[in-house]
Amino acid sequence: MNLLLLGSGGREHALAWKLAQSPLLDNLYIAPGNAGTAGIGKNLAIGVNDFSAIKQAILDHAIQMVIVGPEDPLVKGIHDFFLADPDLHEIPLIGPVQRAAQLEGSKDFAKQFMVRYGIPTARYKTFETLTINEGIQFLGSLKPPYVLKADGLAAGKGVIICPSLEEAVSEFTSMLQDSKFGPASQKVVIEEFLQGIEVSAFVLTDGNGYLILPEAKDYKRIGEGDTGPNTGGMGSVSPVPFANDAFMAKVESRIMRPTIEGLKKEGIDYRGFIFFGLMNVGGDPFVIEYNCRMGDPEAESILPRIQNDLVELFMSVGNQTLNRVTVAIDPRYTATVMLVSKGYPDQYEKGKIISIQDHLTGSMVFHAGTALNPATGKPESNGGRVMAVTSFGSSMKEALSLSYENAEKITFEGKYYRKDIGFDL
Repeated sequence: MNLLLLGSGGREHALAWKLAQSPLLDNLYIAPGNAGTAGIGKNLAIGVNDFSAIKQAILDHAIQMVIVGPEDPLVKGIHDFFLADPDLHEIPLIGPVQRAAQLEGSKDFAKQFMVRYGIPTARYKTFETLTINEGIQFLGSLKPPYVLKADGLAAGKGVIICPSLEEAVSEFTSMLQDSKFGPASQKVVIEEFLQGIEVSAFVLTDGNGYLILPEAKDYKRIGEGDTGPNTGGMGSVSPVPFANDAFMAKVESRIMRPTIEGLKKEGIDYRGFIFFGLMNVGGDPFVIEYNCRMGDPEAESILPRIQNDLVELFMSVGNQTLNRVTVAIDPRYTATVMLVSKGYPDQYEKGKIISIQDHLTGSMVFHAGTALNPATGKPESNGGRVMAVTSFGSSMKEALSLSYENAEKITFEGKYYRKDIGFDL
């Protein structure tokens, strides 16, 4: 098969790496890809939201399946674009239609969906500029800390947790009146804070059946001890020790199954990944957020543990035969450490030369924000999150130790990474 994978991050490199292992694959194209995917398939200089250029690439390269990595083209309706086009509508696309992608594209839509189907989540209200005073009153009715969420997409950075009411009012006002997160914060969801520990759970669904994939724990804050601003993710581990069979049975019965059934009741044909951002509150799972794609950096920890042929899995999604498939999982631990640019998630410089020692062994290196220098052909930094180092281990400690050992063998100016991934487990 000829496949097209959309995206340019660590998640996409991990997907490309896994897809390339399939004997069913003939040619893999990645748009736009990065320096890492260039060594697996052929990168195409096409943006993920350039639907007309994507169509032309599909026709030019006889593409038979499209996998969408990031959320933005899904929220903008790429699946609907395919369904409406006579040249594309029979090509399977892994990723939900636009309405379903609102589970990630709108926090307010997601919360209303959860309420409709009795899916456990934090108490909340949604506000706009015209109702800013009511929002401030609602904040006053809650106990600290206070959770503020931009309604729309904000690259994983649209959630602010404020320790004091004064700070919460200031941030809430800035989000709405000063457009702190641009169009994403035209609406703001204020949530009750849930005290617990987070875990990311995933299913792959064909609209009828679903497969539960390995869970992971990711680390969003830039600073050690979970301090500082949110990032797109600084590392992840899988499996998660507290997410045992009893806990995951609750997740499936209270959250996963009602979500799939709710989508079906609303006539939404959802084909792709569903990411459940969960909080374990005293042994009970609550949904913090939905994502309509595989997580990043969770993908870098989860995909290596999946032993199935990923192309076969995606084919089963496309023809809705997922109920005939059993997912096989490597029982070992994986640990991912993200190397980022100095200054991230705020201002940072690009174009830093990346050097990887030849004797780096025992780890997988997934490129995220990288590009090949056109003059030298060597990789250089091209984003805030630059590379992910993932390792297997018989224990989480062993996997982390190997990832940290090899993280030291990758150098670029201003390199930073958290040295406490897994600290709370």
